[in-house]
Amino acid sequence: MSSNSIRILAGNSHPALAKLIAKRLGTELANVTVTKYSNQETAVTIGESVRDEDVYVIQSGCGEINDHLMELLIMISACKTASARRITAVLPCFPYARQDRKDKSRAPISAKLVANMLTVAGADHVITMDLHASQIQGFFDCPVDNLYGEPSVLRYIRENVPNWKNAVIVSPDAGGAKRATSIADHLDLDFALIHKERKKANEVSRMVLVGDVKDKVAILVDDMADTCGTLGLAAKTLMDNGAASVYAIVIHGVLSGKALEVINNSVLTRVVVTNTIPHAEKKKLCPKLDTIDVSAVLAEAIRRTHNGESVSYLFGHATI
Repeated sequence: MSSNSIRILAGNSHPALAKLIAKRLGTELANVTVTKYSNQETAVTIGESVRDEDVYVIQSGCGEINDHLMELLIMISACKTASARRITAVLPCFPYARQDRKDKSRAPISAKLVANMLTVAGADHVITMDLHASQIQGFFDCPVDNLYGEPSVLRYIRENVPNWKNAVIVSPDAGGAKRATSIADHLDLDFALIHKERKKANEVSRMVLVGDVKDKVAILVDDMADTCGTLGLAAKTLMDNGAASVYAIVIHGVLSGKALEVINNSVLTRVVVTNTIPHAEKKKLCPKLDTIDVSAVLAEAIRRTHNGESVSYLFGHATI
């Protein structure tokens, strides 16, 4: 007989985070086997009943992103055909979030395509964190909870950045100005901005600092760090303008390509990322990396959703 309890299913993208979330909720991960046939087709077997249960499928957009997205869609579809009462897709890092608009001729809006795929697969609700553009919520016809890493970032700065009261919050581009100003306002600090000119995607040619960082701790804040070229150049620009030290705090640490090499060779004191994307192996190669654990935020969002409580409390408060 159904108890309409929480059932947590985890894909292969980030099993460590799924285990942390399950532990915080005082439950076990459901028995799910995800395998590949010899022709690379993904096969999913759910090893226990989910009939009339509240199912949460945790899968982050990282690593072999297309395989993991397909895994997620098949798991959602399998739960739907197994008569789950409600299916929530929990995407700590939303895949294809940077392809959210038609920025040049014939460019696809892939984030909208991913939204359509999740809806068609059978997702009734989506929980994600720090979307690249919050308008992506409008691509869905089902409810979307876009959680913020900001409260966790504020707590990290207060507890782990020495002399943070003499800091300045810096946005590495104009697009992240709103995020940076919000953090600066909460901490009652000054704000600076770096204007960057790109020749092509992932390559920055020139940077200009707007604001004063002389003899201050500069804290770079961004939503995503991929190749870290921007962060490396931004840190150099800040040091050239007289900053005492430079920290970088990023929500989604993709850290692809030569990112670790760039960080190790840069003037950055520390690069802080959340665990929405796994990076345990990368920490061994890069001593400057530090982690903010967001499993508590995601677990609390799941608990509140299941119990029909308001999730908006999490937008301004860090959970312990």
